[in-house]
Parts: sequence; structure tokens; C-alpha cells
Amino acid sequence: MRINILQHTPNEGPGSILKWAQAHGHQTYVYHPYQFGHLPTADQTDMLVILGGPMSPNDDLPWIHQERQLIKQLLAKGTPMFGACYGAQQIVKTLGYKISKAPAKEVGWAPVYLQSHQIPGIPDKLMALHWHEEMFDIPEDAELLFSSDKVKNQGFVLGHRIVGLQFHFEPLADNVREIVVNDFPYVKGSVLGQSAEDILNTPVPAENEKVMFTILDYITDGVE
Repeated sequence: MRINILQHTPNEGPGSILKWAQAHGHQTYVYHPYQFGHLPTADQTDMLVILGGPMSPNDDLPWIHQERQLIKQLLAKGTPMFGACYGAQQIVKTLGYKISKAPAKEVGWAPVYLQSHQIPGIPDKLMALHWHEEMFDIPEDAELLFSSDKVKNQGFVLGHRIVGLQFHFEPLADNVREIVVNDFPYVKGSVLGQSAEDILNTPVPAENEKVMFTILDYITDGVE
């Protein structure tokens, strides 16, 4: 399987998603459209991963619109897709739903609570890394997958092929350090009240990688 990964800032990489791909013998291709402007075609894509970034789907940038054209084509083909943060918002925007300011800016570690058992094997409560101040509407026919104490719409599952999360399960310890040391000013104003040091000193829960693997196994089940 060819997995195309859209990365939108240098410090938010695929993390444990790469480990999952390598464990299954899949090939990964990482694109940086914000810098180079290149995207894969739908025919080149067996699975699409859309990572986070500091931009918004509401920004009027050519490559953001081009991403949504690719997503639209892959939706029509039933191609597996996973979106994290901005990536999840891009999927929702492509489906015709709103991206808006969240009721609270969440930056740091905070629990999320499972709202749907459509994907088997996910615990009812998990500690996730949040790095956002916008949120998505839940598309029609999708199920609300996760909520947090401050923001209801934290994740969705659409059919058997698409999952979007507003927060991050994918970062490993090195990835968290890279996010924080480069983007620490963004912590200011977060309702979670954590400093950059607090975020760095919080261990990444081992179960987050397991849940990431569970989600990716679910959306690719039966796909060659």
C-alpha cells in the first residue's frame, strides 16, 4: 500500500503513523505542500494521512484548495483517510461543513472521552495532546468519536474508511519535544493552564500509540 502523508509544518510529523506503516510493510511518501506546492494524485494514493499545522482550512491559499480537491476525489473512491487537527478540519470542510473558533483554546495534555464504540478496542478515556483553537462540525452520517471537557467535537468516524481527530495521538516523545520547543509561544492563552515545561515533562502515554494503530487498522481493514 502507498500511504501519502501531507505534512503542513516542519515540527508536526507523522510520529507513530510511520511505525504502523513500517510494521505493515507499507510505503510512505511525505509531501510538504505549504513549502513546495506539490500533491500526489488520487491514483497514486492508497491511503491519505493529513497532518496538523498552524493554518486554517478557512485560509484562502491555493494549495489548501488543491488539497480539498484531492480529498474530494478520494472520498468518491472510498480511499482510507486519517486527519489530525487541521487535517481533520480539511476533511470536514471538503464535506461542506463549518470550521469555526472553538469555545476554548486547548494547548497541552488533557483527557478525551470516547463517544462511539464503532471502532472496537479503544478505551473510554485517554490522555491526548491538544494544540488547537478551532473546531469542526460533525458531518452528517459521521459519528462523534471523542469529546473533551472543553470542546465537544474532538473526533469523528465516517463509515469504515475515515477518521478525523482534533487532537493528537500520533506524536512520540521526540515529536512532542519538537512541537513544544519550536511552537511554545502558542501555549499562551490556553484554557488548560499548562506551561511549555509542563507539557514537556508529561510522559506520552504508551496507550496512545496502540490506539493510533487500532484506528489505522480499522480504516484500512480489507484494503490491499
